[in-house]
Amino acid sequence: MSTSSVSAWRGQVVVVTGASLGIGADVARTLAEQGARLVLAARDADRLAAVADLCRRAGAEVEVVAGDVTIEANCRALVERAVSRFGRIDTLICNAGQAMWARAEAVEDWTVYERLMRVNYLSAVYCTLAALPHLRAANGRLVAVSSLAGKTGVPMRTGYAAAKAALNGFFDSLRIELMGSGVSVTVVCPGFVGTGSRARNLGGDGQPLGRSPVNEAAMMSVAACTRQLLNAAEHRDRELVMTARARLGMWLKLIFPSLVDRMAAQAMARGR
Repeated sequence: MSTSSVSAWRGQVVVVTGASLGIGADVARTLAEQGARLVLAARDADRLAAVADLCRRAGAEVEVVAGDVTIEANCRALVERAVSRFGRIDTLICNAGQAMWARAEAVEDWTVYERLMRVNYLSAVYCTLAALPHLRAANGRLVAVSSLAGKTGVPMRTGYAAAKAALNGFFDSLRIELMGSGVSVTVVCPGFVGTGSRARNLGGDGQPLGRSPVNEAAMMSVAACTRQLLNAAEHRDRELVMTARARLGMWLKLIFPSLVDRMAAQAMARGR
């Protein structure tokens, strides 16, 4: 359960992409328990329907939009469905994403890089541009779920780190453009979170790995990630780096960047 007060989200219209599993699904369920009205988007219609059913059982009104948010027209349609159903959008949580697990030299299918850029970066850009007029009208919130990999290089994840770095750059720039508009921009940068979805990571052949390459049990729980994310969104924080070790790493990178490189390599070797 989030530490956010119930009143912060009750009656709020929240659009969540990547809502069929992992962080997105847990955010949706938590918001449902707190009285939000939800518009949930993801490619996997069956998984999405299951999450929506859980949210409805918690008492939430839910609109389900199954589709690929890497396609611009689908992002426009998602926003139109949200406004048609609920009349406004108060918060957009751009959570759709996919990772990789392969050394750059081992990547045989180079389209992996384009695919990762589309799902991790362009999907958020398209949804944001479509939703911005409505968020302006509502003095709303934009939340981009990025990654610590977007702030510092991470081995085995070159394409993912590059896409998340692009995401950070877009939302950091947009935040400045939106000064005084009433719309807040929160960039969330988790490290390893035990989502159970890393079997979907793309390997060097461009196919999902089919197994998690890391120790999921040793990671931050999805529930803990959700608590921090919603708390940051509620308070309209600029950025959230989730762990003390990660925050220390960001400071050390300014002074001892090579040390942070070694720390990243060690973290990946440990799988946490």
